[in-house]
Amino acid sequence: HEARVCIHDGRTLEDPRRPRLYSEEQYLRTPTEMADLFSDIPEALANSVEIAKRCNLELTLGKSFLPDFPIPGGMTMEEFIAAESRKGLQGRLERIIGVDAPDFNERRKTYDERLQLELDVINHMGFPGYFLIVADFIRWAKDNGIPVGPGRGSGAGSLVAYALEITDLDPIEHDLLFERFLNPERVSMPDFDVDFCMENRDRVIDYVAGRYGREAVSQIITFGTMAAKAVVRDVGRVLGHPYGMVDRIAKMVPFELGMTLDKALAESEDLKNAYEDEEEVQAIIDMARKLEGLARNAGKHAGGVVIAPTVLTDFAPLYCESGGANLVTQFDKDDVERAGLVKFDFLGLRTLTIIDWALKTVNAARHRAGEPPIDINAIVMDDPDAFALLKRCETTAVFQLESRGMKELIKKLQPDCFDDITALVALFRPGPLQSGMVDDFIDRKHGRARVAYPHPDLEPILKPTYGVILYQEQVMQIAQVLSGYTLGGADLLRRAMGKKKPAEMAKQRSIFQEGAVQRGVAAQTATYIFDLMEKFAGYGFNKSHSAAYALVAYQTLWLKAHHPAAFMAAVLSADMDNTDKVVTLIDECREMRLRVEPPAINRSEYMFTTGDEGTVVYGIGAIKGVGESAIEAILQGRRDAGPFKDIWDFCRRIDMQKANRRVLEALIRAGALDGLGANRATLMAQLPMALKMAEQHKETLAAGQGDLFGTIDAGAAAEPDSQLLERTWGEWEEEQRLQGEKETLGLYLTGHPINRVEAELDAMTGTRIGELLQSARGQDDRGSRTLAGLVVGVRHGKTQRGRMASLVLDDRTGRIEVTCFSEVYEQVRDLLVADNILVVSGSLSFDDYRDGWSLRADQVRTLEQARADLADHLALVLDLSDSVAHAPGQALVSELRTILGAFSGTGLPVHIHYHRSGVRGRLVLGNDWRIRPADELLKRLRYMLGPEAVRVSYARDEYRGPVLNGIGTPPRLALVK
Repeated sequence: HEARVCIHDGRTLEDPRRPRLYSEEQYLRTPTEMADLFSDIPEALANSVEIAKRCNLELTLGKSFLPDFPIPGGMTMEEFIAAESRKGLQGRLERIIGVDAPDFNERRKTYDERLQLELDVINHMGFPGYFLIVADFIRWAKDNGIPVGPGRGSGAGSLVAYALEITDLDPIEHDLLFERFLNPERVSMPDFDVDFCMENRDRVIDYVAGRYGREAVSQIITFGTMAAKAVVRDVGRVLGHPYGMVDRIAKMVPFELGMTLDKALAESEDLKNAYEDEEEVQAIIDMARKLEGLARNAGKHAGGVVIAPTVLTDFAPLYCESGGANLVTQFDKDDVERAGLVKFDFLGLRTLTIIDWALKTVNAARHRAGEPPIDINAIVMDDPDAFALLKRCETTAVFQLESRGMKELIKKLQPDCFDDITALVALFRPGPLQSGMVDDFIDRKHGRARVAYPHPDLEPILKPTYGVILYQEQVMQIAQVLSGYTLGGADLLRRAMGKKKPAEMAKQRSIFQEGAVQRGVAAQTATYIFDLMEKFAGYGFNKSHSAAYALVAYQTLWLKAHHPAAFMAAVLSADMDNTDKVVTLIDECREMRLRVEPPAINRSEYMFTTGDEGTVVYGIGAIKGVGESAIEAILQGRRDAGPFKDIWDFCRRIDMQKANRRVLEALIRAGALDGLGANRATLMAQLPMALKMAEQHKETLAAGQGDLFGTIDAGAAAEPDSQLLERTWGEWEEEQRLQGEKETLGLYLTGHPINRVEAELDAMTGTRIGELLQSARGQDDRGSRTLAGLVVGVRHGKTQRGRMASLVLDDRTGRIEVTCFSEVYEQVRDLLVADNILVVSGSLSFDDYRDGWSLRADQVRTLEQARADLADHLALVLDLSDSVAHAPGQALVSELRTILGAFSGTGLPVHIHYHRSGVRGRLVLGNDWRIRPADELLKRLRYMLGPEAVRVSYARDEYRGPVLNGIGTPPRLALVK
């Protein structure tokens, strides 16, 4: 009763009936003041007390509640898990050892001892139900054709999990520790993270909901926060500023993980200047800084699912997603566990989907050929083709091994066994890379450094990693072998080292040294080894997780090596919504010498498929602007009545409610309808009439006219005019055709924009990228070069000296990486855009680390700028030999004068190669007729004179290549009869 309350219903003490706004301080009232204020309705105060009484809930924290798992009658949970584990282990060992193997029983003893140890711990800690629940839904997934990952996290170290088929990695073979997963000396819930195929994960969750009751199963809430860019957009929108202005400010915030507005103001010069110069920007940023980091919206945890023993509302409040019927807990993942609910992680892994799709394609072909199917879990683990591919760093689309940095690490390590792949996953992290640990590992593997062990007893533990402490499990084993720790106690030591708590570390150091000395280790050596463990514990990685993901990586590597077309078709299908990724993968297909066939309406499916050997057929689903429902309508029409004959037949047979005109235009620009007409221009011109005729056809059928006495052909009323059907329009220019492909496919599939300027670039630079890449390193390793090509990728970054960019130039013969450091970057950053054709001059060098050429840019120019700087003159062929009278020639010259006049300037001289009545000559126009060699000028001239009659000539050129209508390099102003 002494507490001050904050209840207000819009009244004031001065006038109980008149609403008024008050400050926060004025809302605070003593109980006496509140009684006076609400004297006319005292029940309002009484009700508030009743509400407070009802808002009482007692929660018992730290106690876990698991649902009851149904087991056969007459058995306890402990007996059932033991029986299931032993049965499962028997099946595993029969497959991996062979029941007829002479040493089967001897090897079995090791597994039996480990299994019994784990069962004792699991049963003692009260977790058999958890293992059985996880094993149950994983078994259901596998029985229903849903791919499941081999393991993830420390759970792969459990032999019981392996026996129950929760994981697929033998922990004894790979030296994985159970205590890293479940520590008998530290009671905590086990936590299996299970990977499922991305496409079918929801089916498994639905199975669990059906088995344990939908009111007892729920996913877990997450809270989205106002990050730097998002909070700027939200504040700008609420304050009513135009979208363009707010978008401009938001784009000034650097795109970087963990970016804050304060950090952005320090790093972004543009944002800082706008903040200081514009009051509106300052107001938006100041307000955004106050809101930054606050919860913005509710979401759903990517994989967390809770299963309660009774209805969920006995343990946690629930939240219903807006516009949906799915319930999630109002507690987040940490609070859910504190409240006693057990979280199960159902994670979606796209790579499992890719493996599944690739295997289905491969096994379908093997079935047709009468060959047995491939079991991805039974492939050999030392396949030479797979490791040859790995050593060549051809790992694009290979799980965990495809990043640029990883490829550089593979290039240096040259892995040749599965343990090396496991090490790759663990090594490719900032800690090991920055500590020098990676270089030690590589040098020791290749014999450039001696493999040394801190103590002879540690050789069996550290031999697989060449004496380097790489895994957390190795830290635990060292403590066990050298100092007599139990593995459970060693796990506590590992955790203490990771958290670096001084008091705990001092205690553990003393225990370790005493134990080591008692085992005959010198005190100085024990101290050195403890310091070494402490140093590497911060870098150490969970070997169970590394080995499990290395297995998935190897499976994708094996598929890419042995079934490249099926594998790449699956990878492309998995990423078909990401156009940028599709472009990269199509390039990889070309590098692999796979033929990529354009989309074809009578052959393609929704996803990418395989054709003949070494062929990938483009999926219609990857075409921008064509939705899934439209594609299904098209494919259904094809399945019902066979291939489409022409554009008229196509429009008549598909459901125009789903595939409208915009969809069909996208299909035409993508080239998917090329087989239904003479060319894309013709198809686009005929489309409006085809749509109209299709609509009339459907109206006729709807009216029932086609059935009247059976005498009227419903299709006859919708036949196009024969002249319209037979008329052919001229095909689009290559530039327009390729642009259509770029807009709908994200890449140029049937050509390359560089084709139209290829000869000019050759003359301009004198060096093609492909020729350079094939040249051997020699005295020309370095030097100033000029190269040209299409920008196919740009990465912006930052160095200590400022902003920089790395781009890839492609001139159709090859690709090269170009680096623009800050001094050049600031001048040309607006030019560094994908699909620009650039001419770059700079210092060329051979990078031994990457085993390839690179160019450090000193100057970056557009094609027009380079043409103006480097060209010698513009050569035109004016052929009037067919003119009978003077008038046609005069008109041509007059038009030429107009065009040249529109682009006059201080640029290139113009040379005219003149043909008339057997007379030939070269005329050099005066300085008044110098022109700016713009692309638009060349386009107009080529339209007027013909493509072969216009050429930009360079001093080095000397008319190499095609000769202009037979004209070489005659004397200036000379007439030749």
